[in-house]
Amino acid sequence: MPSASPRAPNSPVTRNAVVVLAVIATGATLYWLAGILTPLALAVFLAVMIDGFARVLEHRLASVTRRAATPLAVVLSVLLFGGAAYFIAENATSFASQLVAYTPKLNDLIATIAGRFGVEAPPSISQLFHQLDPAKYLGQVARSLQSFAATSAFVLVYLGFLIASRRGWERKMVGLFPVREQRQDALAAMLRIRDGVEQYLWVQTVTGLMIAVLSWIAMIAVGLHDALFWAFLIFIASYIPVVGGVVGVAAPPLFALVQFDTYWQAIVLFGVLQAVGLVIGNIVYPRMQGRSLNIDPVVVLLALAFWGAVWGLAGAFLSTPLTVAIMIVLAQFDGARWIAVILSADGNPQQLKDRPVNEPPDHALTPKSPRRPRKQS
Repeated sequence: MPSASPRAPNSPVTRNAVVVLAVIATGATLYWLAGILTPLALAVFLAVMIDGFARVLEHRLASVTRRAATPLAVVLSVLLFGGAAYFIAENATSFASQLVAYTPKLNDLIATIAGRFGVEAPPSISQLFHQLDPAKYLGQVARSLQSFAATSAFVLVYLGFLIASRRGWERKMVGLFPVREQRQDALAAMLRIRDGVEQYLWVQTVTGLMIAVLSWIAMIAVGLHDALFWAFLIFIASYIPVVGGVVGVAAPPLFALVQFDTYWQAIVLFGVLQAVGLVIGNIVYPRMQGRSLNIDPVVVLLALAFWGAVWGLAGAFLSTPLTVAIMIVLAQFDGARWIAVILSADGNPQQLKDRPVNEPPDHALTPKSPRRPRKQS
């Protein structure tokens, strides 16, 4: 009997080509529908975070019941995000006024740096400001603020509907997977995605707090202004892979060059922040993360570039959780397993498929057998 042609419909070459075309089509769709999908993705991410927060409150606080845990988690999350937004808004005003006061020092710094490179008459800050013509960018800034406000409103709307429709998803799972084994496998994959995202959030939060606290101590030691504001920005930036760490290390020393008349404060601050980032990023972070994510570091960079290009800042923030979810889903299917192998760190994504989850599948998703009528005596 002749062997199957490599171009047969069920051949690996054809199947892999279909997968590649599907990936390209999915990327184009994500880019075209960014205005709709970005708020939804952020809402799903917040829903997962609130769900994990609610389970922590339920397990740690004996007085909090399962029904009251989710509303309490929502209220606490709103207070945390609202307080963070208020803190940034209050400190950003004073920070901007300080930058205006430091204009002469900025001019001297520009002249010093230009002199090192042989430029005799460098432009001043005011000249650079006029050359940039900020008036033409005011429209873009206004549109960006309007887009941010609209996105935030959509995120809150999506989040409210996602939290309200949690019960309905249980019935949908039963309808989508009528066979119990398939339903349990699908639910286990969803729980692995949830556990991976929660583990990522936990690790990023703890390591970000460590970096922010140590950076705050270093900035207080050298006398940098707005040290608490810089520490908070470093903590927020830690959720963006690679780029956040670079900004956190470089921005405070640059501001120290403007504030102080000598250079040693900026040099010391740069050295301390660099040492903190290296120690936590190379020792503490891998130990906490362990093998939970199993993502290749190159894939982290590529995911940051891809999702940042598709969805902007929100995509950069969600790049690692989205990649974790995609890799776990692809590991469930033999035809797409090779993509999960490429995305994984050790080339063995099977552990994502067989890894135990933090809690067993919910038996509420299993359809109840009908009760038999009692026999009357």
